[in-house]
Amino acid sequence: MSEQTDHGPNPYVLNIEDATVANENFRTTQWTGEFLQMTLMSIPVGGDIGLELHTDTDQFLRLEQGRGRVQMGPSEDEVTFEEEVGADWAIFVPRGVWHNVTNIGDEPMKVYSIYAPPHHAPGTVHKTQADQGHDEH
Repeated sequence: MSEQTDHGPNPYVLNIEDATVANENFRTTQWTGEFLQMTLMSIPVGGDIGLELHTDTDQFLRLEQGRGRVQMGPSEDEVTFEEEVGADWAIFVPRGVWHNVTNIGDEPMKVYSIYAPPHHAPGTVHKTQADQGHDEH
């Protein structure tokens, strides 16, 4: 992907499918506004987003490429909801629910995510999952 720039909070349009599929980074913030944020993700074969909990954000994810296993639940030790998803599927994660998406396919899983309110600092780029550290807010 040629542009590694967060375009928010300015008016912005894009072909979201093309941008998502072209993204090679684990996570890139593409647009951050005051109340909404969109990130692009590329999850390698066998990799995952990482079991996490957002206490102040709902989250929408959409797969544009690949296959994934979605897991959600009320606690870190109780992820009782499980579904397989593929390209063109959407995932809705309520605030306060533990969740993870694992790439179970044979190609990188390309995902975009929308948070309300924003979850990452504007301009965040994580080339790999290990780069994410503790910069979330």
